[in-house]
Amino acid sequence: MLAVPEIGMQGPYIGSSPERSPVPSPPGSPRTQESCGITPLTPSQSPKPEARAPQQASFSVVVAIDFGTTSSGYAFSFASDPETIHMMRKWEGGDPGVAHQKTPTCLLLTPEGAFHSFGYTARDYYHDLDPEEARDWLYFEKFKMKIHSATDLTLKTQLEAVNGKKMPALEVFAHALRFFKEHALQELREQCPSLPEKDTVRWVLTVPAIWKQPAKQFMREAAYLAGLVSRENAEQLLIALEPEAASVYCRKLRLHQLMDLSCRAPGGGRLGERRSIDSSFRQAREQLRRSRHSRTFLVESGVGELWAEMQAGDRYMVADCGGGTVDLTVHQLEQPHGTLKELYKASGGPYGAVGVDLAFEQLLCRIFGEDFIATFKRQRPAAWVDLTIAFEARKRTAGPHRAGALNISLPFSFIDFYRKQRGHNVETALRRSSVNFVKWSSQGMLRMSCEAMNELFQPTVSGIIQHIEALLARPEVQGVKLLFLVGGFAESAVLQHAVQTALGARGLRVVVPHDVGLTILKGAVLFGQAPGVVRVRRSPLTYGVGVLNRFVAGRHPPEKLLVRDGRRWCTDVFERFVAAEQSVALGEEVRRSYCPARPGQRRVLINLYCCAAEDARFITDPGVRKCGALSLELEPADGGPDTAGAPPGRREIRAAMQFGDTEIKVTAVDVSTNRSVRAAIDFLSN
Repeated sequence: MLAVPEIGMQGPYIGSSPERSPVPSPPGSPRTQESCGITPLTPSQSPKPEARAPQQASFSVVVAIDFGTTSSGYAFSFASDPETIHMMRKWEGGDPGVAHQKTPTCLLLTPEGAFHSFGYTARDYYHDLDPEEARDWLYFEKFKMKIHSATDLTLKTQLEAVNGKKMPALEVFAHALRFFKEHALQELREQCPSLPEKDTVRWVLTVPAIWKQPAKQFMREAAYLAGLVSRENAEQLLIALEPEAASVYCRKLRLHQLMDLSCRAPGGGRLGERRSIDSSFRQAREQLRRSRHSRTFLVESGVGELWAEMQAGDRYMVADCGGGTVDLTVHQLEQPHGTLKELYKASGGPYGAVGVDLAFEQLLCRIFGEDFIATFKRQRPAAWVDLTIAFEARKRTAGPHRAGALNISLPFSFIDFYRKQRGHNVETALRRSSVNFVKWSSQGMLRMSCEAMNELFQPTVSGIIQHIEALLARPEVQGVKLLFLVGGFAESAVLQHAVQTALGARGLRVVVPHDVGLTILKGAVLFGQAPGVVRVRRSPLTYGVGVLNRFVAGRHPPEKLLVRDGRRWCTDVFERFVAAEQSVALGEEVRRSYCPARPGQRRVLINLYCCAAEDARFITDPGVRKCGALSLELEPADGGPDTAGAPPGRREIRAAMQFGDTEIKVTAVDVSTNRSVRAAIDFLSN
């Protein structure tokens, strides 16, 4: 088997079957990186994937950072008492006298680009700046979504502050993570003065499950820059998938910590007006308790009451409805230890709460003009932030059965700026617009009917419901009877009512944890203490490399034929490491061996390809794209006692890749010396 002659690829790979014979690289193969050549080894049968128990790093405390689109926070627990979760100190800010367990994801930098503040402090300070002065400061909010939407994410990707100025996204994220690091470590030092400083903390960062590998690697790079961990101790940082974290936490809950939406009165209150889970759960629980086997399962798994009512093999769905995205995952409960198996790859889309904010902005554009809103945002950025805060407060009070209208305060700066720009006041603009469900109140506010507010929710809420229904229709997830609605947006009574109305009728029980906004954060702490709890995941994409195979007439296209030294080869063959939708166990390895092309070579670089299809044959097929590169950094092999007797040019480097974790991982070893080789997969430099 040979490397495909294409830019960035150097030399051949070893054979993984007798059909893939090693021959020299075809003449004329582009060699843009001289350090990256490899030569073939004798073909052998490719070893089957092997499962290996993941190595656990030593740590004293787990600190999880839930880095959200609209709000963020951290929590921690000690290894000596892993299930006692300590929430961060409550953030002072927002409404006077109100404490919050999360803080807005808002970052303020000085005009010179230095860190000033984060969260409520950043928001309030920016609010109090003089309008002219505020135009020079860099204020970032809801910037996490930019990483999800970027199609060509790199380490040089830029983010735009509300004043239009740009800054490297990596620095923006690093500033935010460094803030949480310092805040958390200070709290840990005050609680445990004897806690060692070095290698004490295992950090956990949450990301949406639908994020691709480049976005996950970007968050890891930001964590390195922020100083959470070093590259040498990369295992001290875990990436947790948000719906998985929620699932891990929900399995610990008791019945009184949950609200079954099907049991709520038609009037429907806000979260916290709990009604008990209906009696069918309790009956199932009593039946299970009569079974000795089920009692053993409950004791050994350490799960909560709700899970005691579920038998091993039962299936459930988690819908993580956050500020920026909705993430769906389906898990199956396994015995005897209550581990989880993913039944279908994570799915979802950009249907978070910010969609409602965008709908409100579009409404303002209809009333006051798109050009005016753009100018106002650019020239009065602090006042625009004030307006979005005012809308956020009213958005949280919206409900499907609310009777009264909602008043939304317009900043004086908005009213004054509009009059100067247009020559008439905002009341006139409202009368002239085609929007008849928003009026001007005598108190100087926008007065919006409840129906109008609920309409702003509909596109986002409909997108969530459609995604859930589409997933429930998949044959792989048949038998799901329970849906956990989690995430900050799940606090919305509008969303709760819509999901229950649409899905409750089809027999799906919709359950909401009482601390729904903290579910992911607390679950991330538990995940950090026991990352093996999700035992099997589904690969979201097909991954592999390009190779040369023996040409078979009738099976391979004629245009792929390459003749070299009388031998016929098929070019551009897509050799698959793992297929989309394939179940991959945690620790399961895919192994390949490579050999440097030249003595003294210091680096091997192999391009990786991916696609959504399971049956792609060639790297030139539609949908197949280069997604990253596997790099192997080699130590000098000459002159050492461990390499004595090794045939020249036959140095074998054995790489082992894992696709069953939250990130794709690779390790490598020099077979002749049995020493580790520095290996990495880079998804950010294309």
